Amino acid sequence: MEIAELGEFGLIRRLTEDIKIENGSTIRGVGDDCAVLQYTGERRVLVTTDLLMEGVHFDLQYVPLEHLGYKSIMVNLSDVYAMNGTPRQVTVSLALSKRFRVEDVEALYRGMRLACERHHVDLVGGDTTSSLTGLAISVTAIGEARPRDIVYRDGARATDLICVSGNLGAAYMGLQLMEREKSVFNTQVEELRRQMAEAKRTNDEARLSALSTQLAQLDFQPDWSGREYLLERQLKPEARRDIVEALREAGIQPTAMMDISDGLSSELMHICTQSHTGCRVYEERIPLDYQTAVMAEELNMNVTTCALNGGEDYELLFTVPLTMNERVSQLEDVKVIGYITEPQLGCALITRDGQEFELKAQGWNPLKRGQDGER
Repeated sequence: MEIAELGEFGLIRRLTEDIKIENGSTIRGVGDDCAVLQYTGERRVLVTTDLLMEGVHFDLQYVPLEHLGYKSIMVNLSDVYAMNGTPRQVTVSLALSKRFRVEDVEALYRGMRLACERHHVDLVGGDTTSSLTGLAISVTAIGEARPRDIVYRDGARATDLICVSGNLGAAYMGLQLMEREKSVFNTQVEELRRQMAEAKRTNDEARLSALSTQLAQLDFQPDWSGREYLLERQLKPEARRDIVEALREAGIQPTAMMDISDGLSSELMHICTQSHTGCRVYEERIPLDYQTAVMAEELNMNVTTCALNGGEDYELLFTVPLTMNERVSQLEDVKVIGYITEPQLGCALITRDGQEFELKAQGWNPLKRGQDGER
């Protein structure tokens, strides 16, 4: 069987479904945003890790190293916040090929340190090694939470409200924008190289020299005006500590929660599967930024599909009891988009014209056939 047949989460289930917990300090293992551990004292320890691979999760042709470092920390902190916890430490491991210089690694770490400083997190260790294929970044985040505060994925119940923070689809649109401009640039490079090959074949040394100079001096500067927000959402996401704090201040304890890294549809399906429920999500309530809608129209893409399946928004998806409707509706940058149902009703998207379609988990899956390229 090929790994692509199972996909990421299918492979994880197959590898871990029969693991037996042997230590009393392990409260929750595989299957949530963080593992939950209990040693001494009142608080529990939250642990999560992410691996980012060049060519799969990022493309250094257009991703600045400082931004990459910032993002690599944020995606881990987001998992801790998704458990309703507080991140405290991170460790960072790097695999570097020979093409990277000391200054490159310093730039990467500047971004990491900025992210840590903004969230009052300590960078406490890690590892470095060589790589034959490029850059790999592995970050482990450690956090804490009181037992009664921790929110898992499996606590949603029928009639709970489904809520999301921020807006969705912008990070995916930012990726599409940069991929488009990369394609334009590469086309220019390929054309120059084609002309150079022709000049070489005809022994036209003067033209070959001129083309070589043109290629070396090629300065491609796309016009990003009006699209800055989309680029920021892709290159410099922010973990939503503010939403977790707002929920606490409002006295709202979510029944289930996770961050939106692989797409709203996929994350919602995880909650419903683990909570043994169904759901109804309303298309008209899915929050979208104006730039996202404009970019989707320009690329001839369905903006709702982008919001459902794009991923990398790192917003929080959570459910709350129906009795919390008034409180949650008063929170800034939080929107109710649907509700949890009994499992036999399945998971559905209600379109703007009232039609009902089955909701499918079509978000990012790095091990699924057809999604083995750059993120």
